[in-house]
Amino acid sequence: MTSWHSSYQRHLSLSAHMLFLVCSLLILMVLFALLRLLLLLYNMDLAAGMGLSDWQHAFITGLRFDLRVIAIICLPLVLGTLLPVTNNARRFYCVWLTLWSSLSVFLGLLELDFYREFHQRLNNLVFQYLKEDPATVMSMLWHGFPVLRYLVGWLVLTLLVFSLFRWIDRRTRFYCEKPTPQRARGLATRLMAFACVFLVDLALARGTFRSGPPLRWGDAFQGESLFANQLALNGVFTLSQAAIQHFSHSGEHAWVGLMPDAEAITLARDMLLTRDDQLIDAETAVIRRITQPPAAGMMPGVRNVVIILMESFAGRFVGALGGPEDITPNFDTLVGEGVLFTRFFSNGTHTHQGMFATMACFPNLPGYEYLMQQPEGAHQFSGLPRLLSARGYRDVYVYNGDFAWDNQFGFFRNQGMTTFIGRDDFIDPVFIDTTWGVSDQDVFDRALEELASMPEDRPFYALVQTLSNHTPYALPDPLPVSSVTGHDEQNEHLTAMRYSDWALGRFFRSARTYPWFNQTLFVIVGDHGFSSPLQLTDIDLLRFYVPMLMIAPGIQVQFGRERATVGTQVDVVPTIMGRFGEPQQHQCWGRDLLSLPSSAPGVGVIKPSGGSQMAAIVEGDLALVLTPGFGSRLYRYHLGSHPQAVAIQNQTVEETMQVQLEAYIQSATQALQNNTAGSGVLNP
Repeated sequence: MTSWHSSYQRHLSLSAHMLFLVCSLLILMVLFALLRLLLLLYNMDLAAGMGLSDWQHAFITGLRFDLRVIAIICLPLVLGTLLPVTNNARRFYCVWLTLWSSLSVFLGLLELDFYREFHQRLNNLVFQYLKEDPATVMSMLWHGFPVLRYLVGWLVLTLLVFSLFRWIDRRTRFYCEKPTPQRARGLATRLMAFACVFLVDLALARGTFRSGPPLRWGDAFQGESLFANQLALNGVFTLSQAAIQHFSHSGEHAWVGLMPDAEAITLARDMLLTRDDQLIDAETAVIRRITQPPAAGMMPGVRNVVIILMESFAGRFVGALGGPEDITPNFDTLVGEGVLFTRFFSNGTHTHQGMFATMACFPNLPGYEYLMQQPEGAHQFSGLPRLLSARGYRDVYVYNGDFAWDNQFGFFRNQGMTTFIGRDDFIDPVFIDTTWGVSDQDVFDRALEELASMPEDRPFYALVQTLSNHTPYALPDPLPVSSVTGHDEQNEHLTAMRYSDWALGRFFRSARTYPWFNQTLFVIVGDHGFSSPLQLTDIDLLRFYVPMLMIAPGIQVQFGRERATVGTQVDVVPTIMGRFGEPQQHQCWGRDLLSLPSSAPGVGVIKPSGGSQMAAIVEGDLALVLTPGFGSRLYRYHLGSHPQAVAIQNQTVEETMQVQLEAYIQSATQALQNNTAGSGVLNP
């Protein structure tokens, strides 16, 4: 038998090559199946409630996605059936197959914690993190995940796979006396073999024998279990599709052209405009209007505004919303003096989406979910900075970390904010972690200093962004709160959430001693939720479920303790502005929730991160999840201490909500592309 390093002149027989091809395909099939099994075992808590049909769907449909990837990997071997294969070619095949197997193993190991964190297979987020500050990203990975263990496992598995391909190579070396193309019969045999193998490979690469498009991402979302649907996908496949979309921008227009523009604009206006709105510039802007808040909703004592955007403050674990145990005792106490919105959702699943939705009142859109870093983010939106700076307000933005992350400085500076306090502006903080910055208690202490130093001749607004409740959860030692136990891999996250809640309560106890406290409207809102074993709907609704609490003197007497009206972060700005009772010109893609009847169902549009075209509309206790080209699914959901969601059939409601969702996203997307999403000229 010819050694690996000897001269390669002899030709392997066609049967030897075909056997090597089949064995390689089987090895790759087993490899991807094992990676899927590993992902399942690592996230086994998500498999609760999966029935037999879910298991079958996950692994049978998963095999189809695996074969799509394997068919591409094996393409050089398919082409090799045309020509005599030498030992040199075999060496190339072994290296080629090992490289792809090694990459697949690396991505499979990466995906273990990626899925646990985001409840999604590998997607556009990978490329987004590669664009961020490398030092911060590497620090987050190093301190938050078992990097060394994964690297060792990757190396061992790569060597194992290489050895396996070499073993198959040695066992399938059958030589022919002469190159078969020298014989007409041999050439015909090779052509026939190539035609058959190529057709099989083409069918595998399509993943289906049906006419039309090949097997696609949405084909995995056929069952009731979100985890089973995601498990059916292949991480290499989803990442490659995300790369195509990311670098070609091919997904940006999937929600445009679904209906005539005039129809979409009319529907969007019907969703957003109220009797307090007077539409202006109707020919050039979708919802540019002048809003005259009702006098009954005015709060004369309110002069200042403080928005506190709480990192990963998931409504699922807030006690006042029915969350388990005692994770948020301070927030729960504050509920006693404010208005709590019990059906409030983030517009996205990442902080930067919560930032621009909350402050610029513009939604998270497919193709523009990284708006703060995209050219369209340079537009001037009619958010809180624009509306209040035109009225002479001073401002301050206090943040634990670096404002270069997510282009926060550039975005908010362009929107009209002027004063930024970031991680490099803290002197002798109580605690600073190596990844993100100072602790939440440092942020709140500095916020108090900044607010106390504001001149009394002008009102102010402030944005305070917390960060301690973010992986790798670096917290002060000793902790001022007890650690959370009994929640397995969520213990660290919930402990960080309890610490953030403690820092919030400490801030309010101190703020009450300042004269400006009783003149200030405080808005406490989560930037997004986080993953939990319970997954509601195809879009994982609990990742969007956050608390929104508004506190001001007399607000509970005026508006009650709770509101069940559905709202999202784009409703924050109009709800704040409605308390001043003054007319304002704006183009917010939300509404004043406190001017709506308390029984109003409310409506909100939400979208997950990661480049997916999936989006949802939530109205009352109904949620419709839609992905263009793959249809929709309607759910009736319930939050509180025992959240649940059940798929229901109601064609009339489903069609109505789908048209609303499509009209909203299409109109907002075109307003952004045409640079007509701003408020126009603002009068001080």
